[in-house]
Amino acid sequence: MPYRGRFAPSPTGPLHLGSLIAAIASYLDARHSNGSWLVRIEDLDPPREDRGAADSILYSLQCHGLHWDENVLYQHTRNSAYNAALISLADRGHLFRCGCNRITLSKSGACLDNCRTSQTTISDPTAIRIRVPLDQDIFFKDRLQGPAYSPLGQSLTDFVVRRRDELYAYQLAVVVDDAEQSITHVLRGSDLLDSTPRQIFLQQRLALATPSYCHLPVITTKQGQKFSKQNHAPALDNSKASSNLRSALRFLHQCEPPATLASVEQLLAYAIEHWSLERVPAILSMPAANIGLST
Repeated sequence: MPYRGRFAPSPTGPLHLGSLIAAIASYLDARHSNGSWLVRIEDLDPPREDRGAADSILYSLQCHGLHWDENVLYQHTRNSAYNAALISLADRGHLFRCGCNRITLSKSGACLDNCRTSQTTISDPTAIRIRVPLDQDIFFKDRLQGPAYSPLGQSLTDFVVRRRDELYAYQLAVVVDDAEQSITHVLRGSDLLDSTPRQIFLQQRLALATPSYCHLPVITTKQGQKFSKQNHAPALDNSKASSNLRSALRFLHQCEPPATLASVEQLLAYAIEHWSLERVPAILSMPAANIGLST
């Protein structure tokens, strides 16, 4: 299939350098492969979202020359597709309702109560969980991190696909939407590496194709905290787009564009031509100080 990549931010705040690194890596990999690059706004969780953040993110991407193909997909419009996936899983006996609270969950978040065997007596509100067989193993080859193995059934006997507040879980939504958009390649931060086995498990249960995965190092503060809104990562200054792109490329260990290239269009053209995933460090995190930024 033709290469189809994507960038899928959550609108919990403006774009910051950590988000830009993931965006530019997925963009360059797609363009270098003569493929399509899509943008999806993962607005599944209204309580966590900032008003206007989605528009702010899209504006920042455009300021940095990262123009997407096809229309932006908003997850809040996709409830019928997620519900159809739940019905399909339920029809095959893979789901159960769970009335547990945080106190009655395991450290991994699995149900510890007898919810599986007391479905007729559980009252709403309940979460909906998918059963994971104890012998369920997941293998995949990450393009950067190498072969990966997860004894999923031993570490997680079930996980949520619809929350108690009736919001659809990220793991389900991303799988359904990657299939809807025919995504073939996923480049994203290593903070989502633990989610990949669960997503592959759902793909298998729903008979959906599994994309090629690549998990990039995430940028951290000198204290080791990931750049995020919660850790007060500063928003990108859109007026310094060229400088921001250079910082992102430096973090990804790409060839330094010549100083004579000033515009974002020139920088991106050079970066597309010289893109090399092999140059990206196969590590899970890297301090911002490594690229000359103070935090």
